[in-house]
Amino acid sequence: MNIQTKVSLPAEWSSQDGILLCWPHHSMDWQPILLEVEKAFDEIACYICLDQTLVIIAHNDEHQQQILARLTQINANTDNIKWLIHNNNDTWCRDFGPITVVRDQRTVALDFRFNGWGDKFDAENDNLSNQQLAKDKLLKCELESIDIVLEGGSIDSDGEGTLLTTTQCLLSDKRNPALNKQDIENELSARLGTKRIFWLEHGHLEGDDTDSHVDNLARFCNPNTIAYACCDENDEHYPSLHAMQLELEQLRTSAGEPYNLIPLKIPQASYNDGERLPTSYVNFLITNQYILMPTYNDAEDAINLAKLQAVFSDRKVIGIDCSDIIKQSGSIHCLTMQLPRHTLY
Repeated sequence: MNIQTKVSLPAEWSSQDGILLCWPHHSMDWQPILLEVEKAFDEIACYICLDQTLVIIAHNDEHQQQILARLTQINANTDNIKWLIHNNNDTWCRDFGPITVVRDQRTVALDFRFNGWGDKFDAENDNLSNQQLAKDKLLKCELESIDIVLEGGSIDSDGEGTLLTTTQCLLSDKRNPALNKQDIENELSARLGTKRIFWLEHGHLEGDDTDSHVDNLARFCNPNTIAYACCDENDEHYPSLHAMQLELEQLRTSAGEPYNLIPLKIPQASYNDGERLPTSYVNFLITNQYILMPTYNDAEDAINLAKLQAVFSDRKVIGIDCSDIIKQSGSIHCLTMQLPRHTLY
């Protein structure tokens, strides 16, 4: 492998060409609650395509026409929608979508291997999605395949060479068993231009199938600010989330200063079939104009909306009800993948 001298992973708040979104359908696990979750997909899609391209993955041509009809009916800006016809296993394109870097001033979309979060679920079709994006000539930039498992939700970038991740996920023996921690650091440095990696040893939400993806626990809001999930002392998550908070308090910016930490208290416990759901406000999406934050019909919704609005003064923070989406153990950030400048035609 030729290690390039200048590689960077743009922060999510960097200028974007568009967002990737995979629409649910009856053949997926969404089937029992499909009518309910599509309402949230409608709202997510409407906000994205107001000012940037939305790439929607549809199951087939008939599915595309159904989606187009419903978005037209609610006056979405369908002129900003591009389509990919592909039979995906599921909708979580944060984890199988391309991770886009800038390498020697060229945009390159990296196609890491996706194995269903450590072979927990079927993912063969999801793993082919990025190749289909290139085959259908939606990508303007080069697509480079990398035979390493890496999910987009498992990392978060400040755009300046610092990466947030969790040891529980990246060191899982079901992802890259032949690689140790140093090997993974070397790969992230070479592929993403990482200069510093903050490995969180703590942080977990019940019901999370991803082995503690960082995008549900702690996120950069700017190079000096991190939003993180927290809870009351009487919550079962308190020992883990409090230990994570202590870790975050020890981190320092590249200038040697403590980070501005924004606690986003998780909502009251909610359950599906007796199992607690991994509800988190940290699972927000940053677009060119908006912050799309999940809400759960909880008193913490408005409080955390206000906290994020104070941080993202250049964008409008919008709450989207994800009470049904979370029943499949993910939320807005998990469903989407940003496509930075010079990625799309």
